[in-house]
Amino acid sequence: MNADLILVGRVAGAFGVRGEVRIASFTAEPLALVDYKTLLREDGSPALTLTGGRVAKGGVVARAREIETRDQAEAARGLRLYIPRAVLPAPEDEDEFYVADLVGLSVVSPQGEPLGRVRSVRDFGAGDLLEIEPPAGESWWLPFTREAVPEVSIAERRIVAVKPEETE
Repeated sequence: MNADLILVGRVAGAFGVRGEVRIASFTAEPLALVDYKTLLREDGSPALTLTGGRVAKGGVVARAREIETRDQAEAARGLRLYIPRAVLPAPEDEDEFYVADLVGLSVVSPQGEPLGRVRSVRDFGAGDLLEIEPPAGESWWLPFTREAVPEVSIAERRIVAVKPEETE
């Protein structure tokens, strides 16, 4: 994937019979997708040009210049939509950053012991989890809370993490 692109949504399917598409939004404000206008594919090529939309459960229902029929909208199901990282505003506070900025950061214990790298950030419904890929062995999950991740330094490309005690 292109590191200069940020995943902002995914086509969830058709809405109605006139070619509108349902888009699951990964943005804080779902209608921001309409404001970005042209959404890109993972390779950076144009995917959809949104000409209008409205908030719907879990995202937006939108019109796209490239889609005219319900069949075309259904065929686009699963299409992941991106925008260039450069169009996003810079974080305002030192404790503010984009979740995508966490991927690839090194992870160390409070004592400085290497624990691995952030492989992905997921939210399965109970809050963000960091998938940590250790130098050896299987990945493990860490809740993205102040207690488990007391320090994030994007500039230094590392986070300090308190690894949970493992139980059997």
